[in-house]
Amino acid sequence: MNDFVGTGTLVRLALRRDRLLIPIWVVVFVLSAAGSAKASISLYSDKNALVEAARTSNASPALVSLYGRIFDESSLGEVSLFKLTAFGALLVGLLAGMLVVRHTRTEEESGRLELLSAGVLGRYAALAAGLIVSSATVIVLGLVTALSLIGSGLDATGSFAFGLMWAAAGLSFAGVGAVTAQVTESARAANGLTAVVLGVSYVLRAVGDSSADGSTQWVSWLSPIGWSQQVRAYAGDHWAVLLVPLVFLAVLVAAATALIRRRDLGAGLVRPRPGPPRAAASLRSPLALAWRLHRGSLLAWGFAFLLLGLLVGNIASNVDGFVTSDSAREMVQKLGGVEGITDAFLATEMGVMGLLASAFGIQAALRLRSEETALRAEPLLATGVTRGRWLASHVLMALLGTGVLILVAGLGSGVSSGASLGNMGRQVPRMLAAAAVQLPAIWLVTALVVVLFGVAPKLVAAGWGLYGLFLLIGQFGEIFNLPQWMIDLSPYGHTPRLPGGDFSATPVIWLTAIAAALTIAGFATFRRRDIG
Repeated sequence: MNDFVGTGTLVRLALRRDRLLIPIWVVVFVLSAAGSAKASISLYSDKNALVEAARTSNASPALVSLYGRIFDESSLGEVSLFKLTAFGALLVGLLAGMLVVRHTRTEEESGRLELLSAGVLGRYAALAAGLIVSSATVIVLGLVTALSLIGSGLDATGSFAFGLMWAAAGLSFAGVGAVTAQVTESARAANGLTAVVLGVSYVLRAVGDSSADGSTQWVSWLSPIGWSQQVRAYAGDHWAVLLVPLVFLAVLVAAATALIRRRDLGAGLVRPRPGPPRAAASLRSPLALAWRLHRGSLLAWGFAFLLLGLLVGNIASNVDGFVTSDSAREMVQKLGGVEGITDAFLATEMGVMGLLASAFGIQAALRLRSEETALRAEPLLATGVTRGRWLASHVLMALLGTGVLILVAGLGSGVSSGASLGNMGRQVPRMLAAAAVQLPAIWLVTALVVVLFGVAPKLVAAGWGLYGLFLLIGQFGEIFNLPQWMIDLSPYGHTPRLPGGDFSATPVIWLTAIAAALTIAGFATFRRRDIG
């Protein structure tokens, strides 16, 4: 039998399952790039302001390590999109890797692939289908992004280089996902390994880019994200570099196909260790089990949030010099605060942290559905554990976890901004307050997933779609001149802008009350529906 037979059927099945999620995420990426370009074009009044801003950015090691170096300081396209070059490649890579894992390891873990294999299905069909869907997604994403950038007024050649650079990063990590899906028996572990490779790639790029004397710039070439930067969109457009990710993908696909032959269906190369015959006392409650299931990802997210907070706080001292023209200062002030450019920057970045923390809340709440579909919830509920206790344990981890993450980010940014601005005692409490006011909006988005789990569990993944919608209208609503009622649909738009802005308790109370009502509705509906 042909090892690839059935690939077409699996591709159609994957596209049907992701018919909403993939278009939503493509739109999010495309509008993020187009919105950034459109805002930046109106931000710099003349060439001198553009060059001065680029030089200020390149002179800041913190900015260079976070976003990368601007190769052509007079290029409007590169200055407009330099914040999205490496960071966007990171997110596209994450999307591509997770898509491959979703349609390979997740299918095996759930038992669906074994069921399909009882028919006519080749050994490599699932891997090929996952790679086709993931690769097609990032290529379409790259091309549509390029068209949107051209429509925003940027150079056509550079726009296609930028779009293909994102696609190349996605292809690299699609290959990484193909390999990690063969290594472990768990989709969560495979996604975790992919995220680790992404993190290491981003750090290698940061080390190479921030080299003061150029002696370690070669380190960037060890990173797939560094390869994307070396395409140098809008700064010479080095097309030949795009061949490197393609060779990398080919090598990883060959490795993944070789690994498939060395393992059984449903098994990974690394077998999980058998647990002790009796559970420890610390595991004998639903909450303890939930903590055991969530602690790994929470610790990894917490470390990332601490690093992000420290970086953002360190950058704060350079922001005043980065924004050089009066129009640019006015734009940044509109985005975040009222007292100063630095406060506006910190308030904006803390809003971004809130968005990222919401992603953890959604992920943690979705664990409820994966536990249910994997048939692990049913035997647990057959014991003395009530539905309410089981649900509360995971919801508590989602809500408390997001609280820990955003406060860690606030503490990190408060410490580093206080150290760089010379006022630690003032900055730490201000940044902790700025972090705390993000929580009601984060909890509301998490509560939406909980209520979906209770009312329509098959649609629980729509939580990611709502998240993307809130992100779009909250971050780009004003830039695209959306009506105010539409912008108000995003809970993030009602969060007080701290530090620097006025605090009002009314939106905080309303957001918290709505989040509480949604959570209660989720509990009530879950008690009344069937499991499975």
